[in-house]
Amino acid sequence: MADQPAPPRGLIARLAAGLAFAGGLVLLATALLTSVSVLLRWLTRQPVRGDFELVSLGAGVAVLGFLAYGTLMRTNILVDTFTGWLPRRMAQAVDAFWSLVWAAAAAVLAERLWIGARETLRSGTTTMVLGLPTWWAVGIGALGFAATALAALYWALRLARGRG
Repeated sequence: MADQPAPPRGLIARLAAGLAFAGGLVLLATALLTSVSVLLRWLTRQPVRGDFELVSLGAGVAVLGFLAYGTLMRTNILVDTFTGWLPRRMAQAVDAFWSLVWAAAAAVLAERLWIGARETLRSGTTTMVLGLPTWWAVGIGALGFAATALAALYWALRLARGRG
């Protein structure tokens, strides 16, 4: 893989790496919570109260934490069956187009989640068992998609310039 470009650096890369690291910590905490809850259920027949709520919130936050980093490092699933035979520059132009489409989709999702977070905060929506507010998780989702949009835009511009 000698023709692989160097990993991106800069503000977007730091943001994506920070979100991925935080997502990893949340995922580890979620796995630990699940293990403790299963053990308690086995020992006492009583799981951790609200475990399913915490796991669902944690899993969502973790996934959205990884998304920008995966996009920036181009480790998401890429299908090049139809472009593998094209000249390198033309394949980069096609990749730039689809990166731009992904950036637009992620930006729309970020904007919708941001509005959802504000609405969830305004309405006071909480989880059913623990009564935890959910606006913060939706807001983190908005941040994850916004960072993903920036990462995809980074690649769209880089590929359009032929530096992919």
